[in-house]
Amino acid sequence: MIAGGGQAGALDGIRVIEMGQLIAGPFCGQLLGDMGAEVIKIEPPGKGDPMRDWGRGEYRLWWEVVARNKKSVSANLRVPEGQELARKLIAKADILIENFRPGTLEKWGLSPETLHAENPGLIIVRVSGYGQTGPYSDRAGFGGIGEAMGGWRNIVGDPDRPPSRMGVSIGDSLAATYGCMGALAALHHRDKTGEGQVVDSALYEAVLQVMESLVPDYSIMGYVRERSGSFLPGIAPSNVYPCKDGDYLIGANQDSVFGRLCEAMGEPELASDPRYVDHIARGRHQIELDARIADWTRGHTIDEVEALMIKHSIPAGRVYTPADMLEDPQFAARDAIVDVPHPKWNGLKMQNAFPRLSKTPSAIRSIAPQIVGQDNEAIYGSLLGLGSEQLAELAARNVI
Repeated sequence: MIAGGGQAGALDGIRVIEMGQLIAGPFCGQLLGDMGAEVIKIEPPGKGDPMRDWGRGEYRLWWEVVARNKKSVSANLRVPEGQELARKLIAKADILIENFRPGTLEKWGLSPETLHAENPGLIIVRVSGYGQTGPYSDRAGFGGIGEAMGGWRNIVGDPDRPPSRMGVSIGDSLAATYGCMGALAALHHRDKTGEGQVVDSALYEAVLQVMESLVPDYSIMGYVRERSGSFLPGIAPSNVYPCKDGDYLIGANQDSVFGRLCEAMGEPELASDPRYVDHIARGRHQIELDARIADWTRGHTIDEVEALMIKHSIPAGRVYTPADMLEDPQFAARDAIVDVPHPKWNGLKMQNAFPRLSKTPSAIRSIAPQIVGQDNEAIYGSLLGLGSEQLAELAARNVI
């Protein structure tokens, strides 16, 4: 037990079979595992999920986050015996997660119809680039492709440069999050009816879902959002401003908050200036207003600006690095980052499990499986009744 006070999570008693690889499927499994579900990850024999080798720098630590709270069994899903092992495990599960190209499960004899015939209450979360239907459904699709098609990439970055990306795999994470959300909704439906169903989460649709009024703006006004760098056009002031010792984010676009910012800057008259008197006016004069605020912040340190923002109740904050997070009292007070005792990585820290539930807290209850198939004996033995000789025979034929 790493965090959570020993209490069972909200999904305690729910069994999840995770057949996905890389990010989208496994992140969905991470979320469900954090909430207390038993997550059994099926990996190919040998190297396992490629995420085991992903990361930046000298060490590969991404796996430790995305595979926490999971057990690992190995099965070669490209051979009938491996497919049969998976089918038997899925028959005893509540949720199946997969993020293969559409049609792959069907090719392996594991179609939703086949699985539901044996386990009618099964919830099948299928994460893919374009969804399970439509003319693009059989195309390969990674997170970046979904970000581009869903509209995200086109509006991120500076206007005089090509579209940028975030420093994280946001398309994959969004699709996984919607897959998790769909699974929870499907569990509620199953509680009422006993019926399982398919949750179809497409990367491009998950991105599209968070694009606010991008499509309505175009459909009604013909307005196309464009790349604007560090600010949103018409929302002012709300930007990152330079201080003597770094950058600081201030969001004071609401009229009353802007008035308080003017007081903090020692220029209360700006609040009644016709150029800045309301949201619309500030939007029209956004560039010059940002320049004016930047001229002020340049004369102060971050600590000095922050003290004024707190005094005047203005939403603002530092632009954090990992070092800042580890030193910050707010992170510490809420255990937002936790120490994870680990046999290999001394001093390992990572983000805790969110959101926070008061009665059934999510938690990091176990570290990521260190060996592919390390739980073969426990899982295949307890759930499928396979003995050590049978497992040895399957291993000798590279089935597990």
